[in-house]
Amino acid sequence: MSTDYYNLLGVDKSASKADIKKAFRKLAHKYHPDKKDGDEKKFKEVNEAYSVLSDDKKRSEYDTYGQNFNGGSGGGAGQGFGGFSGDFQGFDINDIFEGFFGGGFGRRTRRGRDISIDTELSFEESIFGVERTILVHKQSKEAGEEIKVAIPSGISDGQMVRLTGKGESIPDGVSGDLYIKVHVKPHAIYRKEGYNLITSLNIKLSDALLGTTYQLKTLDGEIELKIPQMKTIGEILRLRGKGVPMGGNKRGDILIKLNIELPKKLSRKARKNLEELRGEGI
Repeated sequence: MSTDYYNLLGVDKSASKADIKKAFRKLAHKYHPDKKDGDEKKFKEVNEAYSVLSDDKKRSEYDTYGQNFNGGSGGGAGQGFGGFSGDFQGFDINDIFEGFFGGGFGRRTRRGRDISIDTELSFEESIFGVERTILVHKQSKEAGEEIKVAIPSGISDGQMVRLTGKGESIPDGVSGDLYIKVHVKPHAIYRKEGYNLITSLNIKLSDALLGTTYQLKTLDGEIELKIPQMKTIGEILRLRGKGVPMGGNKRGDILIKLNIELPKKLSRKARKNLEELRGEGI
């Protein structure tokens, strides 16, 4: 979510739970849809911010993951990310209003529990995105419902996709939300850093001095990588447009750190040649 929960409630990150509750009650009273000048959208945003910041565990995870926690549009079929797992009870706004207004506003709306499940992706699936069909038990006695989930490209290990209204369904109430926690298998060669893919390549000393070509496996297939004559130790080559999709047709890059492998043993001929090179100041 692009909204900052602290900024939404008008408190700083060091605010106490009492300060957060006070700020929430003031804004909830202002925006409640039962009021003449209420704002249902703002009311839901304030409610969501309070449900996170008033819970020690969720607040800690939100502080850790920042705006990746519970991201997305906050409504509809929007998707979002976070870093927590496990089922938890949905927040009921009327619990606050009963104490604040002496009975709340009209009939209390019941809400189903939010459901959290886990899914595992390959590294390639996390980079390019994938559609998964997930079996969700929205009620304890039902067989379960298959739900198609579009996992967005570039998702990281531990992030979550949120599907609003796909959690537990209850009679005469609203359904909770479904959270899918993503676990990404590590790749043998690459790791993700933002929109870039990072790897390293070991090359021989002679290849570093003279330049050469190597075969390199990318997520799009194998390519011939041209390695120019190295001028410094630890040089990094950049393959543009071979990294993580950024939207549209744009992608990040692959960054390749070149490591020089020194020979463990020299032949007499090799040693003689190196002595000659040293004599030339190389």
